[in-house]
Amino acid sequence: MVTSHEEFSPRQQAVLDCALQLLVSGGEKGLTTAGLARAANCSKESIYKWFGDRDGLLAAMIAHQASKVRASAENGHAMDAAQFRAYLVAFAHDLLEVLSGDVSLALNRLAIGQASHADSRLGRLLIERGRKRIDQSAMALLEAGKRRGLIRYEDREAAYHTLYGLIVRDLHVRMLLGEKGARQPDTFEAMAEEAIDRFFALFGAHTVN
Repeated sequence: MVTSHEEFSPRQQAVLDCALQLLVSGGEKGLTTAGLARAANCSKESIYKWFGDRDGLLAAMIAHQASKVRASAENGHAMDAAQFRAYLVAFAHDLLEVLSGDVSLALNRLAIGQASHADSRLGRLLIERGRKRIDQSAMALLEAGKRRGLIRYEDREAAYHTLYGLIVRDLHVRMLLGEKGARQPDTFEAMAEEAIDRFFALFGAHTVN
């Protein structure tokens, strides 16, 4: 069974993208193994082999979605101030794009709708396989920046939550509520740049311009 995004083959990623679209269009009831097999042109046996049971499939879908938010810390090269800033801007832009997408909004709305149910699994999976993975990758990036003297902070989690808040602000809530005009992808690049400028104003070392 697949347990991490790094093990997803291109074929498996295509199946997960198809599953996400079925979820968007039909909700959880629209996502069945038989329906996914038809839509993705693969066998039910392959789906079970790759992802296991329904929880395994949902977990893989969420992990695949979270993997679209890049937070590269090393990439095999020494990281200078400009590269570090570029990584942060890319992270901010990806985060805005993923959170504003139909898939993310559908997953979050479903999880919110099920939050009062004792047997709800989707919210837990979104936190464990989605948000926490993004958080851990981004905090590793911040740690790499601190080691190189590019930023300064005493509490890594507090610094990260400040970064997240500067990027997302109240935008995700407004999009979840369906506010007209809240989703404007053409503004995300400028929003990402602005968020990172503000982050460096709070946490940047003296060597960062």
